Amino acid sequence: MTAQILLIDEDAAERRSMKAAIEAHGHSVHVAETAHAAIDTFRRQREQIGVVVIDASAPEGLQSGLLAVLAEINPAVPVIVATAEGATETALDAVRSGAFDFLVKPFAPERLSGAVEAALKIHRSSLQGRTPRRARSGAVSFADIVAASASMSRVVELGRRAAQSTIPVMLEGEAGVGKELVARAIHAASDRSSRPFVTVNCQSISPAQIDEVLFGGSRLGDLDPASAVGKFGEAEGGTLFIEEISELPAIAQARLLDAVQSGEVARAGQQQPSKVNVRLVLATNKDLIEEVKSGRFREDLYYRLNVFPITIPALRRRKEDIPHLVRTFVERFSLEQRLPRTLQVEASAIALLTAFDWPGNTRQLENAIFRAVVLAEGVSLGESDFPQISAQVSGHRSGAASRDASEIRDESSPVAKVQAALAERAATFVSHTAAPSSTGFGNVSTGNVIVSTDEAGNVRKLAEIEEELIRFALKFYRGQMSQVARKLGIGRSTLYRKLKDYGIDPDDPQKDAA
Repeated sequence: MTAQILLIDEDAAERRSMKAAIEAHGHSVHVAETAHAAIDTFRRQREQIGVVVIDASAPEGLQSGLLAVLAEINPAVPVIVATAEGATETALDAVRSGAFDFLVKPFAPERLSGAVEAALKIHRSSLQGRTPRRARSGAVSFADIVAASASMSRVVELGRRAAQSTIPVMLEGEAGVGKELVARAIHAASDRSSRPFVTVNCQSISPAQIDEVLFGGSRLGDLDPASAVGKFGEAEGGTLFIEEISELPAIAQARLLDAVQSGEVARAGQQQPSKVNVRLVLATNKDLIEEVKSGRFREDLYYRLNVFPITIPALRRRKEDIPHLVRTFVERFSLEQRLPRTLQVEASAIALLTAFDWPGNTRQLENAIFRAVVLAEGVSLGESDFPQISAQVSGHRSGAASRDASEIRDESSPVAKVQAALAERAATFVSHTAAPSSTGFGNVSTGNVIVSTDEAGNVRKLAEIEEELIRFALKFYRGQMSQVARKLGIGRSTLYRKLKDYGIDPDDPQKDAA
């Protein structure tokens, strides 16, 4: 089926090559040499274009805010970003900003056409009434936030408290961690829930327009009468969510400070300021203190806005949430795709997705699951349904496996000793004959044994055995936290939480042992 593709590339030779590869599959290609020309074309053809391909391998790289602008115009259109070999940060920035796929040069024409076809399938699915992945709207409650980890439970707890007041809330965290989701939940739990929830992204609006977008004015009103009142006017009585507040220009910072202090907004061309009743929720993926120190953000505005800060941790630091997020997304997308039944997720796929660090955080995971569900051909999702993730994790696994194999061959290595300890421990569990040690480590000095029964012959509590195993691992690996977490099969954040729960001193793991 013929589709329209927007190709953004400033290099004429590359442009011709990529254009020919796409047209070979019967598609029509719109070409743009600059980001500005691409945005103009995309605005005019927003309903016709099915996929956007951006070549970000130029020395200037990917223009800041381009992906955000494209998403604002039509969030249902997938974006594929091509990067130069070694441009890892560019690829990560693209993923964090919601790119559907990325290609690393040099790549074969078949790789480009394959990525375009997969993206087109996603786009056609959205045209059949599915919800776009990059723009979530509607009522969201704290019950919709997956919070299996202690760190996300804390975020939910703070969010519930924030909802009971009208003070400004500052949501901090990397791109894609779910700041808008938390903002919507705060609004829904507040007494303003029946009033508007209005969003504005400072990164996706030009500095020349941000002032009128926020506060209103006649120039934008001539084009769109609803814009004359600005975002503050639209949010009257409700909540205004300002994303990427660090990108606000200096003049707009001064006006925002005045609005926060006086509770009034003076629109361009208006003689008298108007009273506003708006609750502010702000979001940033930068360290605002550093922005203040560098002079890019007003210190007085920072202290006015940073009244109730909530830091949302990166997904790699709360891996306990990943299996729950995966199942939640799979269930939701299975319903949206009107599948006969919800797809199952194989244990190997869960393990794969949990092992990945997700630089684009929850947004990247959500997009990966959406893609897998749309492209799935069976009744379950396995490792093969996540080829990009599998390739990256497999590379890490193969390196780790070769290191472990060499260590196991050395009988004096830590891994070989752990294997021996596990064998002895298994024998103890089967025999149920050993008595618990007063040291809390079992017979560490002679057999590295953790026993499974108490003095009365009853099976011991799982928490007790887990605590002993953590203490043993800390001693065995001499407090090397990364090694301990990897060998125990948990994330470092989980390990630190368990140390706190059990009151274990990592520098002296035997201290206070039961």
